[in-house]
Amino acid sequence: MKFSTLLLSTILATAPLASNAQKSSFNSPITQAMMKVYDQTIENNPRDYDTLFKRASEYYKHDAYNEALQDVNNALRYMPSDDHALRYQALMLRANIYDMSHRYNEAVSDLNSVLSLAPGNYTATYLRANANFELGNLEQSKKDYQALYKQNPRSQEALFGLARIAVKENNLGVADELSNRAVELTPQVSDVYMRRASIRSLAGNIQGAVDDYILAISTDNRNNPRALNELVNLSKTNYPMVMSGLTNAIRQAPKVGMFYYIRAMIAQSHCSYASAIADYDKIINDHLYSYPGLNAALAECYYALGKYETALLNADYAISATDDNVPYYVLKSNILRAMKQPQEALECAEKALEKNPDAPLALRAKALAQVDLKQYTEASVSLSEALLTDPTDAYNLMLRAWIMQDFRKDKAMAEQLYQRVLELDYDFDNVHSLKGFALLFLGRETEAENWLTTLLDRVDDYDGLINYYAACFYAQKGSKDLALKHTAVSLEKGYANYHNWMDDNAAPINVAPIRSDKRFKETIDRYAILFK
Repeated sequence: MKFSTLLLSTILATAPLASNAQKSSFNSPITQAMMKVYDQTIENNPRDYDTLFKRASEYYKHDAYNEALQDVNNALRYMPSDDHALRYQALMLRANIYDMSHRYNEAVSDLNSVLSLAPGNYTATYLRANANFELGNLEQSKKDYQALYKQNPRSQEALFGLARIAVKENNLGVADELSNRAVELTPQVSDVYMRRASIRSLAGNIQGAVDDYILAISTDNRNNPRALNELVNLSKTNYPMVMSGLTNAIRQAPKVGMFYYIRAMIAQSHCSYASAIADYDKIINDHLYSYPGLNAALAECYYALGKYETALLNADYAISATDDNVPYYVLKSNILRAMKQPQEALECAEKALEKNPDAPLALRAKALAQVDLKQYTEASVSLSEALLTDPTDAYNLMLRAWIMQDFRKDKAMAEQLYQRVLELDYDFDNVHSLKGFALLFLGRETEAENWLTTLLDRVDDYDGLINYYAACFYAQKGSKDLALKHTAVSLEKGYANYHNWMDDNAAPINVAPIRSDKRFKETIDRYAILFK
């Protein structure tokens, strides 16, 4: 295991990273030169089916499924009906495109054609089995998995496939036996634990799935990001099981820093800051691993708990330990603002921007420090620059609207910015869209409350974040009783971000209007154990 690969951004954003890698490869000079040749050839002869197929294959490799489908359709239209070898390849390519696009009926149709050209083909049979499984055609799917098993009794594809069918048939013992047999074939490869975990999740055996994801991480590095993402996702609804599995892993391997790191990261994401701090400290104090991000994570935890002096010490250490420290300067700037040192916070944000002039979070930190220094025009400019880099950042739009409305008295511009928030491509029930707040400040209260009601009804508020936003919403709306009600629910669910409860004053997406109410203080005091 390479613990150095365990960066939080890698853990939580593996899919975008993979997509970006594909895009980067697609934009490489070699690939682009090849695509230009294909484009020119097809422009000269739009019926050149061989080149259409090659270009479709290249598009498919880079996840450009619409373009790939258009080309392979044209290739199939123009290629000779008696060129069985090329027709087989084109149909397989199109079936894969349909599979990746979740168009399983079309995939099955093409795979039927493939199997008429190449009866018993292993790959086509396997793909057809999977597609029929997704369609709920379990009998057809089962027949294909059984055919694979007859071809090769050691086929893990067949064993795992039949295990999935067994789960659907409620034969959980059979499913367990089949997936265990598949694992025994290659126990030294992490893939098998990932696949067995998916069977166990399907069967409702969440603890078993957690154990398998941990085994995958312990076996090799191939599936670390995927396994970590699955653990993070499971923790949203099965937090105790995930933490129990990690604790068992630590008990069996007490010197493996990765397990402490994963447990700390998940605890931190659930606002269990004291638990996270204990694990980060364990890694550092026992010399299980050393990298500046550990001290940055400690700084984040102490900052959330309102322990700003300790947070600052850790942020300073993280900054001094590496040149790649832009996010650590941003963190330090936020801590300094909380400590009522806006000039120092501004200087810190500017140091981050010296290294990366376009960093949106650094520009946001600069803007917030400028607000504290009453430099409202400059703050608006800083946020404008941040929005040039990322125009989809709802929070930066809300910050700039707040500055324009409350400090620069430009209501028309504020309303334009709130409208831009509403136009962002977020799902309506995504709390980070902030659309309810934009609607509220535009005076569209009924729509705003509908947004909040949708959130509360549809989203599993596993750590109290949704109810925290509800408390902010009603505090800003002037509905103190509802704000206090959601404050209590949020705290009961474990939302332990003391900084947000007591000190955050920006946007305005905060509970500042109810902080003077003695009932708010009594509620915070009642849950004081969360902030220890």
